[in-house]
Amino acid sequence: MTDAHRLPVRVFYEDTDMAGIVYYANYLRYIERGRSDLVEQMGVDQNAMRAEGVVFAVTRVEADYLGAARLGDRLEVVTTHAAEGARWRFEQAVVRGEQTLFRATVWVCAMTPEGRPVRLPAAVRAALKG
Repeated sequence: MTDAHRLPVRVFYEDTDMAGIVYYANYLRYIERGRSDLVEQMGVDQNAMRAEGVVFAVTRVEADYLGAARLGDRLEVVTTHAAEGARWRFEQAVVRGEQTLFRATVWVCAMTPEGRPVRLPAAVRAALKG
């Protein structure tokens, strides 16, 4: 696994239900932002990949909801990752201070826009080594 990537997230009204608690599906949005930011910081250009006929797709998510974030909270998405053959595994957590509110393992693969799996692009493999 790599060093942890950290992305700050603030909970806005639109993220919450009527009780002011983050709606459960929004944690998936938060971790998507964390993965996207990490990939961009690694220098992987997903628009260039798409132009070459390769996209990323989530193939599996295992998630645990451990606590509740609330309106106005300042959270952090913590992400580590490792390549596993043709797949890319991400370990992610949404934390508030020292408290883990949500954690997930996400598997991503590279594929064609038609849905055919392909090897992780050379640029991604190089970024993973660097």
